[in-house]
Amino acid sequence: MKTDILGDKKSQTINRRLPPLSALRCFEAAARLESFTRAGEALHLTHGAISRAVRALEEDLGTQLFERRSHRVFLTEAGRELLHSVEHAFDLIDAAARKLRTPDKAATLVLSCEPTLLMRWLIPRIPAFFAAHPDIPLQLVAGGGPFAFAQGIDLAIRRNDFPWQPHTHAQWLFDEAIGPVCRPEQAAHWARNAAGTAQLSNTAPRLHSATRAQAWEQWLTLKGVEQAPGKEQVFEHFYFSLQAAVAGLGLAIAPWQLVRDDLESGLLVAPFGFIADGSAYYLLSPEAIEPDSAVARLLDWLRHQALPLDGEQHGATHPAT
Repeated sequence: MKTDILGDKKSQTINRRLPPLSALRCFEAAARLESFTRAGEALHLTHGAISRAVRALEEDLGTQLFERRSHRVFLTEAGRELLHSVEHAFDLIDAAARKLRTPDKAATLVLSCEPTLLMRWLIPRIPAFFAAHPDIPLQLVAGGGPFAFAQGIDLAIRRNDFPWQPHTHAQWLFDEAIGPVCRPEQAAHWARNAAGTAQLSNTAPRLHSATRAQAWEQWLTLKGVEQAPGKEQVFEHFYFSLQAAVAGLGLAIAPWQLVRDDLESGLLVAPFGFIADGSAYYLLSPEAIEPDSAVARLLDWLRHQALPLDGEQHGATHPAT
């Protein structure tokens, strides 16, 4: 029977047969750069050294890893399969090495956050976090959509509107609720009252964002309203459309969390209120969050900042999608 006891003659550890790490590094570089010459330059080796390492690896595995054409090389099906495993293994080794090189518990946490959420929700509140947790260095970076933790990101705040990487740990922060917003003095013109109920005027300029192109259509569907579009204006980024609403250019579809400060100050109003769109924001991490850790304290603080719209209490965790 095989065992995992170190020193045991039947230990699987002793029977493990791995290719040389140096050969795998040469293979990965050649596969990524599609050239033995460029791989040699990247690793400070000669073309011949890369070629010999790859050939030795092919002989060891008993299969061809590259198709060689002119001055470039292309992966075979076996090569692609090996590259997938090698990249994953190198990412794990890199993460472990970085953790061992910086064992200080006060190592800076790099938090990636969607730009509009970062600008309008997180940055205005982050001084309170630094004041409450001076022992937790935190670096904020703007980023939206897919990402990789191996690219120097420790944590990320994202909406669940795209697939996440396998094995990502997700902690719910708040549900998304959207609604049109505008300047207070314009609400009477663009949101007419019909029998005591706010009704969107056909003359109301609708502000769109290229990054949330379906926002107005989604809101009308959720409200069960069919209405022909009136005057429209499209902005490149979401935060531009919100700023345009602040400037009085029209009505913009806004998530409540992103405009709650403007609503509280009276800068904007939401004549139709807000409605949940079925999505939510999560704090994403590559590993499970340890209780009482710096990340756990950050998570707790974030949830306290994300007050629910109507005071309703939500669960601490929601399933990731």
